[in-house]
Amino acid sequence: MKKIIIVTLLTFFFSCNTKEEKTAINSTKISSSEAITVANEIERIEPPHWWVGFKNTKLQLLIKHPEISKATPKISYEGVSIEKITKGESPNYLFIDLTIAENTAAGKFNIVFEQKDGSTLTQTYELKTRTKPAENYIGFDSSDVLYLITPDRFANGDTTNDIPRKRSRITESGEKVTMLKEATINRKDDYARHGGDIKGITQHLNYIDDMGFTAIWSCPLLTNDMPQSSYHGYAITDYYEVDPRFGTFAEYKELADKSNDRGIKLIMDQVANHCGLEHWWMKDLPFKDWVNFQKEFENGEKLNHSNHRRTSNQDGYASKSDKAGMANGWFVQAMPDLNQRNPFMATYIIQNSIWWIESIGLSGIRQDTYPYPDKEFMSKWAGAIMTEYPNFSIVGEEWSYNPLLIGYWQTGANNKDGYESNLKSTMDFAMQRKTVEALSEEESWDKGLVKIYEGLANDFHYASPKDIMIFPDNHDMSRIFTQFNGDVANTKMALSYQLVLPRIPQLYYGTEILMNDFAKPGDHGLIRTDFPGGWQGDTANAFTGEGLTAEQKDMQNYLKKVLNFRKTSKAIHEGKTTHFAPFMGTYFLFRTLGDKTVVHIINKNEKEITIDLKRYAEMNLKGKTLTNIITGKTFTWNDAILLKEKGSLILTTK
Repeated sequence: MKKIIIVTLLTFFFSCNTKEEKTAINSTKISSSEAITVANEIERIEPPHWWVGFKNTKLQLLIKHPEISKATPKISYEGVSIEKITKGESPNYLFIDLTIAENTAAGKFNIVFEQKDGSTLTQTYELKTRTKPAENYIGFDSSDVLYLITPDRFANGDTTNDIPRKRSRITESGEKVTMLKEATINRKDDYARHGGDIKGITQHLNYIDDMGFTAIWSCPLLTNDMPQSSYHGYAITDYYEVDPRFGTFAEYKELADKSNDRGIKLIMDQVANHCGLEHWWMKDLPFKDWVNFQKEFENGEKLNHSNHRRTSNQDGYASKSDKAGMANGWFVQAMPDLNQRNPFMATYIIQNSIWWIESIGLSGIRQDTYPYPDKEFMSKWAGAIMTEYPNFSIVGEEWSYNPLLIGYWQTGANNKDGYESNLKSTMDFAMQRKTVEALSEEESWDKGLVKIYEGLANDFHYASPKDIMIFPDNHDMSRIFTQFNGDVANTKMALSYQLVLPRIPQLYYGTEILMNDFAKPGDHGLIRTDFPGGWQGDTANAFTGEGLTAEQKDMQNYLKKVLNFRKTSKAIHEGKTTHFAPFMGTYFLFRTLGDKTVVHIINKNEKEITIDLKRYAEMNLKGKTLTNIITGKTFTWNDAILLKEKGSLILTTK
């Protein structure tokens, strides 16, 4: 049923057909205060609204509606002009390029689509006022610690969305009602939906804040209308909709606002490389090159998957076929590879990112599978965002253990091929692996602690080491407690070490209570286990401490002390880093800013050992009193230190 509220308008403008008449329309302006016909007759228009006041005055609208390419769109609004109209190769798409003049007022206007038979379709579009200046979108940095959450597995704050509401869209023939494909909750199945949602995160902001985290990175919250394993969020089927099993747009905005009220930044996980196979456009693609290997897909032929040869992005010797195999292949069978070389797709992705930043008030983006899309596009994508939001932050996932590859993607890198990524942060998989090796291996000349000593020395290669993201584990790898085979001391040493590095640390939910995947190491469904206490009836509750083991409580309290100390330590955020080569199974690292020094000591010895402190004389700590941030006990730095047990110490001057 058509849904129109009729008021008034200058309808004669919408009967024009010629190029001259189109020009006349664009030169005839109606102020935002005048009455309009408010209508919603188009199946889909994206972005669904926009804002005035961006540096980039261009906006491209994707219009999806049966046979819409045969219609002529017309707009009459002060400051808004149609620059170009492009028909999709599918008759059901139209792309409208608009220019929004610098002083255009916020308001609503109608886009009228005149059809060949003289009839019209009308869609009201809104340009909104931006809620805060661009420079006030403050990104994450080395003063932050990110708390990574898989929302389906964190907490079920709203049981009414466990059986999701029906979704509807207005179509020409009336209201189309559909049910999401995976609509049941089964907590016994590690790959099914468990019911965690946005409200579950919002309701536990107090816990996140008290623990000392300053930013939240949630795995994707957008609709994943896939028949199975849709819980993780990385097979998006609607880029402009919050998945109703996670909640609503209003609840997402509430999470951002309440987080910001506490000084907690919200980071959105985005996916520019691929979508889900059940994305609405896969049933009717706008162009013949909207996704890679589109012809094979439409013909039901075997699809080429990515060869995952990520080094082909930097390799001066790489063959064209290897480069194409990396960038164009589908990530997996259920995730079509988006073709960012199609200019309409490229614009769509850039606008979508900006739409969410502006709509929710984000502080950052984590971009999934960063090396897989077209790399020239990714530079433009990041550049477009940073142009609009100069204080924003973006981190890209580069799963590589080679620092050369990690550094290549960071803005300011001195790349031989001249590539400039515009990307502030990359992910330090190299140091993650070195941390595990250093603490797991027996000490020798080339094994053990020397791995992190030499690994940190690779910082000379990075344009800005403190803007790189370090982590003990994440949603795609075994829990750090599992990686250390249940060794609590090693786990604490790894965490404390990473939290004092010149980096941006990220911890995965549950690390603070020693969550593990011992039963099936590396199994993604098990890695993303439910956080105890997030569901009614849970026998243990990590939010309150009820039912936790002594080891779990100890780790939780330990991390809480370290995180809250780090939150206010300028020496860790900004200080100079000095470390000394491993010595007798120990490794000393110092962070210094002015008269403040933080000392981190790793000790792998099972028995008591005395370390001569004269070898660290250049740090000028002799005679100074330092405090153990965990125990609160003080220590005077003189000639030697007695290390009584395996583990780590964090000491700080007053």
